[in-house]
Amino acid sequence: MVTLCKELDSEYSLATDFAENFLCETENGVESIFAIQHSHNDGTLRGRLDWGAMLNFPMNSEYGCCGFHQPSQNMVNAFRTDEDGLPLFDTFNEKSLLNADDLLANNIDPRLNHTVAVPGAPYKYDPTFIPDSSWIRDPQTYGCFMSMKETVLPDCPCFAFAAPFISSSKNRDVIRYADVVLWQAEALIELGRQEEALPLINSIRKRAAESTGRLVDIQGDATGQFVIAEYQPGVNSPAWTQDFARKALQWERRLEFSQEGVRFFDLVRWGIAEEVVNEYFKVEKSRRGSYMSEAKFTKNRDEYFPIPKNQINFSKKLYKQNYGW
Repeated sequence: MVTLCKELDSEYSLATDFAENFLCETENGVESIFAIQHSHNDGTLRGRLDWGAMLNFPMNSEYGCCGFHQPSQNMVNAFRTDEDGLPLFDTFNEKSLLNADDLLANNIDPRLNHTVAVPGAPYKYDPTFIPDSSWIRDPQTYGCFMSMKETVLPDCPCFAFAAPFISSSKNRDVIRYADVVLWQAEALIELGRQEEALPLINSIRKRAAESTGRLVDIQGDATGQFVIAEYQPGVNSPAWTQDFARKALQWERRLEFSQEGVRFFDLVRWGIAEEVVNEYFKVEKSRRGSYMSEAKFTKNRDEYFPIPKNQINFSKKLYKQNYGW
């Protein structure tokens, strides 16, 4: 795995600004390895739009539908940092970030403002386009945040109505070079070569620290108290043991790829899905509506989908149903 990842080093690199991975005008850039290509006004009835994100736009007049894929409070809190600019691994969820004022009053990783629309903070880098609770489908139930990586501004040439929904022709990256960098780091850590993983993880954090140019308000001031640093073992972090390196790697993947659809599969691969998801439910169900009241993750069952009965029948019962379904 390490060798395979290294083979891509000469062909790809991290985008200068984290934002460039999520804008139509910078798609297919130096970081994009495998992207789903979208289009519109291409002679087809509705274009080859991003149908996977068509429900994820805000419920305001510029969009109108549908407020899905809302970030959790737990995820937003995970972007908090300590005075040294490192993650609050064990205490991140003890305090909640709720609005634009909180972003300025707490140390945060700038990737939060690239990923999540927070009430009172600019939406998708437009300092005049400010979300509020009226943009949310059901804030009492689902909270006050919206996802931004997959959306575009209403004045973007790639924006498109797909009545009754909203979409765009912005490409969707499935694999970007940051993923490869962290795959390589993860493999090195599991091989006991965690010292080689340190500069890889730090390269991701360095890029994040340098990605604040677009995160400004209408006066040009920063929209968050951005405090993020690279790991310096023995200086601002504990010794770079295999256990600590693994913890740092797992946290980095959470922040880097939030709202990109990989978190659950990471947890399953690491064998910690039950622990993490049930801890999430324990706290998050007290913050949101009653729909989570009976939520529980069952180990060895919920890591997998049930196999459809028709598929079992088509195989003449050669397929066996997954455990617990």
